[in-house]
Amino acid sequence: MSLKPSCKHKLKISLVTALFVIGYIFSILISSAIVTDFRQINFKSLLVPAVIGSIIIICFLFSTKLNACSFYRASIPELTKSFLLNAVLFLVNLIISLSMETANIEWCLVTFLLYFAISFVMIFSLRFLAYEISKRRHMMAKNKESVLIVGAGDAGVTILREMMVSDKVKYDVVGFIDDDLKKVDSYILGVPVVGTVGKIPDIVEKMHIQTIVVAIPTAGASRIKEILDICMPTKCKVKILPGIYQLLNEQVSVSRLRDVDVQDLLGREPVKTNIDEVIGYIKDQVVLVTGGGGSIGSELCRQIAGHGPKQLIVLDIYENNAYDIQQELKRKYPNLNLVTLIASIRDSAKMDDVFKKYRPDIVFHAAAHKHVPLMETSPNEAVKNNIIGTYKVAKCSDKYGVKIFVQISTDKAVNPTNIMGATKRVCEMIIQTYAKRSKTRFTAVRFGNVLGSNGSVIPLFKKQISEGGPVTVTHKDIIRYFMTIPEAVSLVLQAGAYANGGEIFVLDMGEQVKIYDLAKNLIRLSGYEPDKDIKIVFTGLRPGEKLYEERLMAEEGLEKTANNRISIGKPLDIDEDKLFSSLDKLYDAAYHETDHMKELVHELVPTYHIDTEHQEQ
Repeated sequence: MSLKPSCKHKLKISLVTALFVIGYIFSILISSAIVTDFRQINFKSLLVPAVIGSIIIICFLFSTKLNACSFYRASIPELTKSFLLNAVLFLVNLIISLSMETANIEWCLVTFLLYFAISFVMIFSLRFLAYEISKRRHMMAKNKESVLIVGAGDAGVTILREMMVSDKVKYDVVGFIDDDLKKVDSYILGVPVVGTVGKIPDIVEKMHIQTIVVAIPTAGASRIKEILDICMPTKCKVKILPGIYQLLNEQVSVSRLRDVDVQDLLGREPVKTNIDEVIGYIKDQVVLVTGGGGSIGSELCRQIAGHGPKQLIVLDIYENNAYDIQQELKRKYPNLNLVTLIASIRDSAKMDDVFKKYRPDIVFHAAAHKHVPLMETSPNEAVKNNIIGTYKVAKCSDKYGVKIFVQISTDKAVNPTNIMGATKRVCEMIIQTYAKRSKTRFTAVRFGNVLGSNGSVIPLFKKQISEGGPVTVTHKDIIRYFMTIPEAVSLVLQAGAYANGGEIFVLDMGEQVKIYDLAKNLIRLSGYEPDKDIKIVFTGLRPGEKLYEERLMAEEGLEKTANNRISIGKPLDIDEDKLFSSLDKLYDAAYHETDHMKELVHELVPTYHIDTEHQEQ
C-alpha cells in the first residue's frame, strides 16, 4: 500500500535534515575553536568544507532515508549510518583543507578528528534524549494506552486513522509491525513501521507498549497463531481483528476489535461453507430445529434465519434458552416468520402434533443430553432423551414427509467409553436405518468438542481463572478435536445440502489439541502466568472419559465431498429387526428405571466399552 507522507512526516524530515546540517557546521566551529583561538579562526577557509559537507549530508540523508528514521529508536543500523556519514565528511573535509595553499596538515588533522568525535557524540546524544523523552511521555500518559499495530496494510491503516481522529478511543499508536522489509523504517501517517513480527518482544520492551492490535484479516489461522504465540509472553493486552470470513461485508473498525480467544490459538483454518448451496435448499422452506435454545441449536437458528426460510420453528424443553434465542431473532430479523415451542422430544403426542400442524420440510435435530459424567450416573435419562427422543422425531419426520433430516452426532459415538457416546451411536443407527426405508433424506453429522458450548471446558476454565484458580485438568496427556460453534453449524448446514440419505458426515478437524495446552493459553490470555499466578491441578479422568477421541470406526471408510474439509463415513450394515426390537426393550427398561442400562446398550452397540472403573450406580 502506498501512502503519501503526511505534513507531519514532511516537517519531521525537514527538521532532521536541518539538525544534521546545523550540527555539522556547529561541530566544525567548535573543533576549530578548540584547536585555535576563536578570534583567529579563518572563516573563509571553513566556507568551502561547510558548503560541500552540507550538500553531502543532504544527499546522504535522502539516499539512505536516515532522515526518515525514528528518533525514538536509537538502533544499531541508524547509528552505523551516522558513523559512516561522519567518516565520509571527515575524509572529504580533510582532502579539501589539505588541497588549499595555506593548509596546515597538523591543524587540519586535529580539527577534523575533533569534528568527527563532536559530531558523532551530538547525534548519539540527540537520539538518546529523544528516546528518553518518548519513554517518559508514554509513561506519564494518563488516559491513553500505547499501541503497536501488527499489519501495516489497509486494515491496520484504517484502525490507525480511527484511533487518531476519535475522541472516544483512548489509544496512542506508536508503531507498526510488518514482515514486508520494504515498509520497515518507513512512516505511515506519521507513525513508524518499527520492525518485523519476530522483533515484537524487543519492541514492546523498548517502546513500553501496553496493547498489541493484530490487524491482518487476510492472514490464515496458522499465521495468526504464530503471531499470537510471539505476543503472549509480552503480557500486553492483545486485540485482534476478525478474519475476512467473519467480517464478510462489515467494515473494518475499532469496534470490530475483540479480545484474543483460545480458538485463535488452534491454528486451523475455519470451515468455509458454500453459501449458495445452503440458501438453495433452505430458502422458502419450513425449518424445525429441536434443541433450538442450546449452543449448537441456537447458532443453527441464527444462520438459518439469515438464509430466507419460509418459517423457522425453534423447539426446546428449556424455556429460558428458547426465550433468549426468540428475542434475539426478533431483534435481528423482524420480518422472520418465527415460531417458538416449549416441548419434549420424548412426548410422542406432542411431536406428532407439531409435525402435523407445521409440516416442516427440513429438520435439524440438536436436542440431546450430552454431558458425559452426568450421563454416566443417569444412563436411563440418556437413553430416554437421546435414543427414544431421536426415534420419535425421526418417526414423525418419515410419517409427515420431511425432505431432509440432519442428526447432530459426535466423535464420542466412535468406539464409545461412555453412555452418552453409546446413545449417540444408536441415534446414528436409527438415522441410517430410516434412510433405507424412507423418502426423507436422513443424514448425520459427526464432529468433536465445541469451544464455548454448554458443558465444554472453556467456560469452566474461565470461571476457575476468574475465581483465582486452580484450573482443573483431568489428565496432562488428554487430547481432543476442537471446533468453534459457527464451524460446527456451517458443517451441519453443508451436510444438509450434500445429503442423499444414510451418510455420516465427518469434519477434518486438523490435529487434536492437548487440554493442558488450552488451559495454559487461556491463563496467559487472562494476563496470568500458568502455575505461578494460577495453578493447574490434575484431577484424574472422569467417569466415561478417555484420553483421545476417534472420528471413525475401523469398518468405516472416508469419501470426499465437494468441500475438502468434509468427508463421508461409509454406511455400515445394520440388522433392522434387531435394532427396532432393541429400541422397544430399551424403552421399557429405561422407564422401569433399570440398573443394567449400560449392559443393555452394549448388546446393541458392541463397540461400547463400559467404564467399570468409575461405575457410580
